[in-house]
Amino acid sequence: MRYMLLFHYVEATEEDLGAEAMAAGRKAFASYAATLEQAGILVSGQVLQPSSASTTITMADGEPRIQDGPFADTKEQLGGIVIIDVPDLDSALEWARQAPPASWGTVEVRPGAVHIEAGAWVPSS
Repeated sequence: MRYMLLFHYVEATEEDLGAEAMAAGRKAFASYAATLEQAGILVSGQVLQPSSASTTITMADGEPRIQDGPFADTKEQLGGIVIIDVPDLDSALEWARQAPPASWGTVEVRPGAVHIEAGAWVPSS
């Protein structure tokens, strides 16, 4: 079963955190990704650019409304994702518990419904 681990945390720059803390965070993410890869469960992953780089589109009266920046006005933003393929929710929760953002933010675990494989939609199971 595929699960997406969504990492939500307060956005901070290197100036905010300091070079040492930023380097430690990058090292923690690299180690976590290597562990997932070695376990054979990593499907893909990404750390996202800051939410200020995002563009949001919604429809209003049948017309697209485009907004720079995130739609949600919250302190925590979506900072990255990892997709894993594990047997069940308990396994996904165990891997999420080990994710570095669990220490400084929130890790949302969401099961996949379908995914694209070889150009076709495939139900997750």
